[in-house]
Amino acid sequence: NSSKCARLVSFAGSVSVLLRIRKQSKMAATLSVLQASDFAGGFSFHNCARNAQLEAENAKKGLRLPSARKTGTTIAGVVFKDGIVLGADTRATEGMVVADKNCSKIHFISPNIYCCGAGTAADTEMTTQLISSNMELHLLSTGRLPRVVTANRMLKQMLFRYQGYIGAALVLGGVDVTGPHLYSIYPHGSTDKLPYVTMGSGALAAMAVFEDNFKPDMEEEEAKQLVRDAIAAGIYNDLGSGSNIDLCVISKNKLDFLRPYDTPNKKGERQGKYKCEKGTTGILTENVTLLNLEVMDETVQTMDTS
Repeated sequence: NSSKCARLVSFAGSVSVLLRIRKQSKMAATLSVLQASDFAGGFSFHNCARNAQLEAENAKKGLRLPSARKTGTTIAGVVFKDGIVLGADTRATEGMVVADKNCSKIHFISPNIYCCGAGTAADTEMTTQLISSNMELHLLSTGRLPRVVTANRMLKQMLFRYQGYIGAALVLGGVDVTGPHLYSIYPHGSTDKLPYVTMGSGALAAMAVFEDNFKPDMEEEEAKQLVRDAIAAGIYNDLGSGSNIDLCVISKNKLDFLRPYDTPNKKGERQGKYKCEKGTTGILTENVTLLNLEVMDETVQTMDTS
């Protein structure tokens, strides 16, 4: 009897263990189904919740997450019958401050290729200088003018290598043995080849002008006026763009670098006087205290201007 009871107890214990295991496996299966259903389709906002939690924890410690640097520029380019017209504004900003009113954003690549730069000024300058140097070596090696597609490939491979950390958004244009070519190059290395392109913070305003007025096989004067209007739209509608309009016209037989081509934001004359006349503000009380000071030593130093 005692052995039977022991067997029954062990059997009941094993049954309960089996039931528990089955119950746990069912719960695990249900949990896995729930987790799978969370990621079955649509957007997942798990990272957003994580980022918000990290931001809240850092805020308690007095830390702030880094923010993206905002830059401003309007650059554009268009293909016309005989070549390319590139255009840019001339405002350089540092946060909310205008650092330079007349900076040049159209950079030399080779005698038949120029490049407009938007984004971080140092990145656009150094990137175009480096590619210009490489193109000069290519010219000396081959003994012929480089092709625009070669400059495009060099620029996009370099920018892709740095995964967007070089903040250079470029408009590349030129004329070679195969004709005129125009490219837009994004900071991460992707490129577009189009008959008209815009880049920078004023790109949408400039693109609106292009979409409305572009025609294939335009004459040079028409193309210059169109690019001028596109850059002016960026200057008037974007706070990061301003000052003058520079143009660069590249064709098979000539190069025109027009700086400045136009000044849409001319400084107006002051219409009124803004100085208050003496006695405008009434003085209610006046108290003058005389100070008795004695000059002990007086020296004059010349400023070194060398």
